[in-house]
Amino acid sequence: MDLGLAGRTALVCGSTGGLGEAIARTLAEEGANTVLCGRRAGRAADIAGGLPRAVGVDVDLLHENGPAELFAATVDAFGPPDILVLNGPGPRPAAAAEIDIDDVDAAFEGLVRPHVRLVSLALPAMRAAGWGRILAVGSSGVVAPLPNLALSNLGRAALTGYLRTLAAEVAADGVTVNLLLPGRITTDRTAAIDAANARRSGRSVAEVERASVATIPAGRYGRPAEFAAAAAFLCGAPASYITGVALRCDGGLVRGL
Repeated sequence: MDLGLAGRTALVCGSTGGLGEAIARTLAEEGANTVLCGRRAGRAADIAGGLPRAVGVDVDLLHENGPAELFAATVDAFGPPDILVLNGPGPRPAAAAEIDIDDVDAAFEGLVRPHVRLVSLALPAMRAAGWGRILAVGSSGVVAPLPNLALSNLGRAALTGYLRTLAAEVAADGVTVNLLLPGRITTDRTAAIDAANARRSGRSVAEVERASVATIPAGRYGRPAEFAAAAAFLCGAPASYITGVALRCDGGLVRGL
């Protein structure tokens, strides 16, 4: 299947590791001009150097000017993005009874504010062109809130509400807005969550992983490349009639439809 990504420009947030890096690599391999970004000095440029038609930008999207700096760098390199992939690190694990208002503010600052700002910057050119893809890397917690991840559940649910509202507003302009929800995918973030659960429960990390795998019908953690393949499809031309959707890539972990 031709995804129609050749010559398109994709801006992938949080792409110096994990799911973001996997998505950026896949989009680049499909022919998109790809902008990678992250806070680790030089890491985005190092990855981009091994990809066709890619650049890397060192930027902290939590800084006030971070989103504008990233958008300007994208325009300078390839023009306005046709594809915007919203992604970033999740907040610390925490039980709902343990969080305070400062934690709530931090969750919104990390998971909502920079992404809304990037959408506001990218959307006008997409609507004018009659083609655009906005895809957010979410969490299965927006479907079934995850234990000990109260801050992630809170912030990601807020972003989901915004994006679902936006999807209906821009669909007639040829812009799709979707979410892709990972389950247990083998990334550093998943490893950190497993380690935190191990400390909290007094079990070994291996025991926590085995217990987690036992809840997944597929019988294993997912691979970043599998997740990235689903993302590339949603960013491609054949997915033009799919919008306002939260698609799970979780091996059957969440038992609802």
